[in-house]
Amino acid sequence: MDLRAHVSGSGYELDDAQLAVIDRLTELAGRNRGVYLHGPVGRGKSFLADALFDVLPEPKKRVHFHAFFQELHRRISERLHERGAVARAVRELVGRAKVLAFDELHVHDVGDAMLMTRLLEALRKQGVMIIATSNYPPDGLLPDPLYHDHFLPGIALVKELMEAVELNGGKDYRHLHGAPRSRFETGEITTTTRLPATPRTLDVNGRGITALGTDGTKVWFDFGDLCEKPTSTQDYLVLTGTYDDWVITDVPALHTRDREARQRFANVVDVLVDADVRLTLVSDHVLADIIGGEVRDLARTASRLELINTTG
Repeated sequence: MDLRAHVSGSGYELDDAQLAVIDRLTELAGRNRGVYLHGPVGRGKSFLADALFDVLPEPKKRVHFHAFFQELHRRISERLHERGAVARAVRELVGRAKVLAFDELHVHDVGDAMLMTRLLEALRKQGVMIIATSNYPPDGLLPDPLYHDHFLPGIALVKELMEAVELNGGKDYRHLHGAPRSRFETGEITTTTRLPATPRTLDVNGRGITALGTDGTKVWFDFGDLCEKPTSTQDYLVLTGTYDDWVITDVPALHTRDREARQRFANVVDVLVDADVRLTLVSDHVLADIIGGEVRDLARTASRLELINTTG
């Protein structure tokens, strides 16, 4: 396995921090050791993790973290009262894979934290090598002090199953592009927009979510309806299957809203990036004011919204 040669063939000029991480990843892969690659946004974590995944032998599987969790939740709910439901669902989803890659692993919800711990336990029993990227070091997962202690067993499993490797170069490559490279990046942040004439209620996962309206594959939401009511990541994933152009209106300065609303907004952005959905934010505030203030844990969200702020 020549990871350095594989990455060099991509045509990208690598910085010193990336080269050092490549050497470390090569060493760990030679020992079949899982990798937890973490660091600030835009440093190339996903690029290097993908390259490592590419050179590892089959059978292997790369999954989107949100989509994987949605399907895991669904399968467990179908056999809620069966013994071993989590382990069985994990076996079905992972299949024969001996390598499983998660991109942008993060845990903010205490319920997902409990399930994540059980997922890691199941993967340990199956002997699966895990590759994961994250903006947070292992001890920074589920950072809310009210709930962090609940995930300490999960953090211990992360450290047991994966070697933490930090990528902390000085350059944020997300901000060095010109033309948009994805549908998400064609979005915009604006102060006004055309609104549909008729609101409607969307049936999502057996519940109603209020939309300001729809037009083909375009959907409009008010921030309050989408983020200040008990919607979930699974709801957003279902909606991206129908709508690939989202408008969210009345987006406030997030520091004026509670933690749950801020986290739902961050989850929306994560899901839309993963699904490559166009996003328009309608707000009286510029991006710095939307994200600014005394708000923890929104660095990734800010970085992603800067992509549309600079290209929209």
